[in-house]
Amino acid sequence: MFDFRNADDFKNVCGYEINGLWYPRVTKIVEIKAKPALYRFYAEMKSYDQGRAVTRQSASEGTLIHNTFEKILLGEKPSIDPTIAPAIRGAVDFLEKNRIEVDPEFIERRVVNPEHRYAGTIDTLALIGGRFGILDIKTSKAIYRDYNLQTAAYIEALKNQIPNLQTRWIMRIDQLCLCRLCDATLRSKGGRDKISNGRCPLDKHQWSELQGVVELEEFPYWQDDFQGFLGAKKLWEWENNYWLREINYF
Repeated sequence: MFDFRNADDFKNVCGYEINGLWYPRVTKIVEIKAKPALYRFYAEMKSYDQGRAVTRQSASEGTLIHNTFEKILLGEKPSIDPTIAPAIRGAVDFLEKNRIEVDPEFIERRVVNPEHRYAGTIDTLALIGGRFGILDIKTSKAIYRDYNLQTAAYIEALKNQIPNLQTRWIMRIDQLCLCRLCDATLRSKGGRDKISNGRCPLDKHQWSELQGVVELEEFPYWQDDFQGFLGAKKLWEWENNYWLREINYF
């Protein structure tokens, strides 16, 4: 109730105006779900303010990767910031090696579900291994289950418009250094270095050059995830009851 300056601020932050009607945004709805990994991250920080600063910088870096890669999918040749070049090279190589085809017309396409009253923006539609579906691009540390709620909402919104829609994938794009002596990885994001799976003493790691990392995972069964999304939407509406009444949503 107190996170927004006024009703217009709430509407702009949390949804879209489409053909004279306001729809809550898919990504804002799924934010209502608990995020244990995020809580652990904040627990590792010296303060909440430090955690917020790292989170903001991480989001900015992730957006840069995301936007640059989408321009490449559109057939453009954008200038590539040197700080994200390994991630972009890895993503482009992965795209070519796996013969992933995307439809430029559906990159950053707004979708709406009037029946269940929500809207969102898909990254793209893709043909991968002979199967056609939604491709969602992430720059996170891992592929989190929360993403299934988001992509299930997109499939439900598109299934009647695109009958041959079969499945969905999460494509995670990242970059890190590998230790030449053990299985450790060094991930620098948001101005914070994070070493994982290390067996060497901290001052003994021998790090490789920064390398692009791409992970692709398919989630073909989306119906149960959509029910989870509707549950999240109900909770989100309950949590934001004050503002939703202010804008005559109900």
